[in-house]
Amino acid sequence: MTKVAIMQPTYLPWSGYFGLMQTVDVFILLDSVQFDKRSWQQRNQIKTPQGPQWLTVPVITKGLREQLIVDVEIDKNSDFVTKHCRSITQNYSNTHFFKEYSSELFLLLNQQKIHLVDLNTTIINHFKKLLGLKVSLLRSSELETRGKKADLLAFLCQQVKAKSYVSPQGSREYLSKSTAFQQIDIPVKYYQLNEFKYPQKFDGFLPYMSFIDLLFNCGCEVSKKLIKENSEIVN
Repeated sequence: MTKVAIMQPTYLPWSGYFGLMQTVDVFILLDSVQFDKRSWQQRNQIKTPQGPQWLTVPVITKGLREQLIVDVEIDKNSDFVTKHCRSITQNYSNTHFFKEYSSELFLLLNQQKIHLVDLNTTIINHFKKLLGLKVSLLRSSELETRGKKADLLAFLCQQVKAKSYVSPQGSREYLSKSTAFQQIDIPVKYYQLNEFKYPQKFDGFLPYMSFIDLLFNCGCEVSKKLIKENSEIVN
């Protein structure tokens, strides 16, 4: 049975992104929809002594309000890579697994991608391989698309011959109001990552940080185990 999930490609995604990925056979990066400035598509959070800190990829948006994610270009005049690598190093250099996993991540960040989606996809692919996830990774811009919201998701599922669809909880409200999946007889279930704690640097525990927070603190094998143990598929 082919299980499918669809998510926008985000920058340095949180652990739940890969939890969802591990539950399906095909994962479609939804890059053929309108870009949302200041969204997870271009930023994420790490933990610092002062609390969460945003790492944001500057992109070109002037005069391009309706551009699609696939078309968004990184602002080449910015020096965000140096800033992000510095911030990550300052806050994670003393973690147990920083040396093991930081070098390759920094190399990927320094590849000087033109488009944001290419940077995000490269990082997502890297973490996917680290976690040993066998899921097929596709981009919606490389598939035929039709409709919006639930209709678009259902149509994409048809393109890859899905037998079931696993949705993030954030889409439940508008999916529950649509009959798009019922019309094509594809059942919909929802993924949730139940909150769990793990050793973090600095005082207090902050949930929903970028996956690198879990990776640098716990290593790949423990990260994979914690994500799997706390993942749940619900109706």
